[in-house]
Amino acid sequence: MPAKSSAVHDSKGGESPLKILFVVSECAPYAKTGGLADVAAALPAALQKLGHDVRIVMPLYDCIDRNRHGIRPDGAACVHMGNGEEQWVGVHNSLLGGKTPVWLVECHRFFGRPGIYDELWGEYGDNAFRYALLSKAALQICKDRKFIPDVMHAHDWQSALVPVFLKTWDRILSPLSDTASVLTIHNIGHQGVYHSSVFPYIGVGDEHFTQVKFEDHGKINLLKGGIFFADAITTVSPTHAREIFEPIGGHGLAPRLQARRDDVTGILNGVCYDRWNPETDSLIPVKYSAKNLAGKWVCKMALQERFGLETRLDTPIFGVVSRLAPQKGLHLLKEVLPRIMDQMNAQVVVLGSGDSGMEDFFRWAPSAYPGRVGSFIGFWEDLSHLIEAGSDFFVMPSLYEPCGLNQMYSMKYGTLPVVRATGGLNDSVQNYDEATGAGTGFKFWDPTPDALYYTIGWAVSTWHDRPQHMSQLRQQAMAQDYSWRDSAQRYLDVYRHAIWRHSQWR
Repeated sequence: MPAKSSAVHDSKGGESPLKILFVVSECAPYAKTGGLADVAAALPAALQKLGHDVRIVMPLYDCIDRNRHGIRPDGAACVHMGNGEEQWVGVHNSLLGGKTPVWLVECHRFFGRPGIYDELWGEYGDNAFRYALLSKAALQICKDRKFIPDVMHAHDWQSALVPVFLKTWDRILSPLSDTASVLTIHNIGHQGVYHSSVFPYIGVGDEHFTQVKFEDHGKINLLKGGIFFADAITTVSPTHAREIFEPIGGHGLAPRLQARRDDVTGILNGVCYDRWNPETDSLIPVKYSAKNLAGKWVCKMALQERFGLETRLDTPIFGVVSRLAPQKGLHLLKEVLPRIMDQMNAQVVVLGSGDSGMEDFFRWAPSAYPGRVGSFIGFWEDLSHLIEAGSDFFVMPSLYEPCGLNQMYSMKYGTLPVVRATGGLNDSVQNYDEATGAGTGFKFWDPTPDALYYTIGWAVSTWHDRPQHMSQLRQQAMAQDYSWRDSAQRYLDVYRHAIWRHSQWR
């Protein structure tokens, strides 16, 4: 990102608080499928602590418990889409964590269904229409309620149309004409590519259906359009910000991102230590700290009992909590698990769901290796905390990982990550130095079964042969601080750059 930037100044010459609107498809605890929901909740809270006025717009899905979250009706909004279509939506409000205002968009036509993006039979076929409406509704809600943000912060393809609408809709008369935009790419593998028949509904004009903006092999690519129009672009780790400029890492968008290189920044996600901290975690059997690890061994035995493993403190446990998706590289673990069981003294536990073939394998593995492998197909929050606390190592062999959070959770719990050196995994884990004992985990670079096998073997040998280094690595890992405050400060720099960039565009 260039050195030039703009700040909002108060009468004394200092930087005034910013007004910031987050537009997101999911936000914990209202609705969550992945890390985006955690960021959408934690980053606004961190920015508020720094004195800024932050609000959130998201859909009111049927799966959201209105009573539990104190969601109340707050009027309606008329959203003007393409082809002259008017869509009235309900607007509801809530307070996230009792502090952050949230506007939830109710539209039974698009959000009144059981899932968020999909159901068991697959993705909703009208997702492009659903999130185009959300993006336009966010602007209308701001206009109706006279909340005029300095910056609108969009996230992934689902709200990538926010920067587009800010620069194409009602520019002369709109009170939002001075509002800048930031687009964060959490997972560039998902871009919102749909049939071109969606384009008239968006209503920005055929002149924008070009190879530089929206067109993608005859289809429409919503993330691509957002990249063109956003004033600033972020992704969720410095390494991943470099990776997306390359053909493989950019998933087809590398040329478009290279054209915006001066406006792209990588910022590592933070961790909410209110939820992920062994000293305060109410979801684990016994709390513990770096100064007193006795509770960790209690958690380890509880984990072994829960998964039907042999109760042995002298055997290292390798934990996995993950979507069973190709991106996560767990086919590498599937390939080498028999070799690990045959040749190493180790146990493995897996929590996750996704690819049916992968699910079948990890259902089968405990019967093939009784007392040494355990699995739970699905997701259970309590169990994910137990795996973090009770494991000795945590395996993340991702083919690509924009940021990753579990490796940072693991370090706080004294559970050493075994990771492929990509994206945020590379940025957050310091590779073990066998000569000195420095580091916080174990890295490998090649996305191959052998690379994972030998790295797990390295961790096992460290466990058995260098126990003093294991203790040192645990202490170093638990001392890491990936809280949101530093990341929030970096986002403020990006916001001010976006404001400056927007002023140049005008």
